[in-house]
Amino acid sequence: MATIRPSGERGDGVEVVLTDINPYGSRTLVVERDETSSVAYLCGPGGMVHGAVWLANHGPAPEAIDQRRLTSELPPAAPRANTRHPDGRPPLGALRPLWFEEGDGVALYENDELLAVIPGWADMGRGMPGYSRDAVGESPFAWSLEEAHEGLVPRLAKARAYWDWRGGDGAWASFQQFVMGHLDRAVGTAGRFWDAGGDRLPTVGITERPPEGEREHTILSTVGMSCQRMPTVEQYIDRPDAYARVELAVATPGDARDAARLFLWLGQYPWHSVTWLGHGHTAKWYHRPETFPLGSAYSGVIMLTGLPGLPDLSGFTFGGDAVQWLWLVPITTGELRLVAENGYRTLLPRLSADRLTRAG
Repeated sequence: MATIRPSGERGDGVEVVLTDINPYGSRTLVVERDETSSVAYLCGPGGMVHGAVWLANHGPAPEAIDQRRLTSELPPAAPRANTRHPDGRPPLGALRPLWFEEGDGVALYENDELLAVIPGWADMGRGMPGYSRDAVGESPFAWSLEEAHEGLVPRLAKARAYWDWRGGDGAWASFQQFVMGHLDRAVGTAGRFWDAGGDRLPTVGITERPPEGEREHTILSTVGMSCQRMPTVEQYIDRPDAYARVELAVATPGDARDAARLFLWLGQYPWHSVTWLGHGHTAKWYHRPETFPLGSAYSGVIMLTGLPGLPDLSGFTFGGDAVQWLWLVPITTGELRLVAENGYRTLLPRLSADRLTRAG
C-alpha cells in the first residue's frame, strides 16, 4: 500500500485541505487537492493508506485514466464517463467528517451535504474504493454514492446519533451504571473499580467481584468495551449485531490486580488496532513469558463465551445489539500452536473452569 504524509503543501502542487483523526487515534482522514482534482484518503499510523476515494475533478475530465498522474502520486482524475461534472467543478467547500462508531470508516460532508464515504471495507488494492457523490458507475477511484445511498444513510444516521449521545453529559455514567447493574445480578456484589483506558478512547474500566457465598475466586470484568461496536466485524460475520459488542471477563483465585493486567492489554485493543475479538480467538502475551498475569506456565489466552463452572453473563444489550462476554482462559505455547494449526475447537476438550478458578 502507498503511504502519504499529511503535512500541508507537498512540493508538487498538492495541498492538504483537511486532516482529521478518529476518536480512537487509529485512522486519519486526509483530503488532498491540486488544480486538477481532489481525493480523500483513509490512513493508518505512519500514513499507510487503507482506503481512498476520488472526490471531484476541477477541470475537463480525461477520456481515459491518466496514468501519468497515478505514477506521479498525484490525486487521480476521474475519466469523463465516471463523473457527473465532465467539465469540472469548483474547489470543494467547507468539509466536515463523520466517523463510524467503530472508527474504521468515515463520511465526508461538503457544506452539510454528503460528499463521500470511505467504509471500513474499502481497499484500493482489491478494487474497492469509497463512494463519491460526483461519481457515475464504478471506476478504480470511486463508486457511485447514489447507488449505495439507501444502505449508507441509516448507517450514518446511527453514527451521528451515537456521537451526539456519547458527547452528552452523563452518557458514560449512565452506561457504566447499566453494565454494573447487570453484573450485580449475574455475578454478585461489586468490589474495587479501576480505570483501564487512561486518557484514550474508548473509556474502559475494570470491576472486581470478590469471593462471595460458595464462590472462592474473584471475577473481573471490563466495563466500557461494549459502549462502541468493534471495527471490521461486518467484514467477517453475516450478523454483526450479535458479535460487534463485547466485554472481557476473567476468574482468578489470586491477586485480582495481576489478572486485571489482561484488560490493560486487550481492553482497548480492537479500536487501536482496527480489529475485533470473538469466541475462539486467541492472543499471545506481548511481554516476557514469566510476566504473564495468570502464571508463567501460560503464554496467552483463548477467548470463550462460556465454560461449565463459570457464570452466564449473557442478557445485556446496548444500542440494539447483544453484548457477548468473552472469558479469557490461559493457554500454553503448544496450545496456541494447536489452535493456529487446527482451529479452536480442537482445544475445547482440554479446557474447564478449573484452569481459571484453581491456583496453579
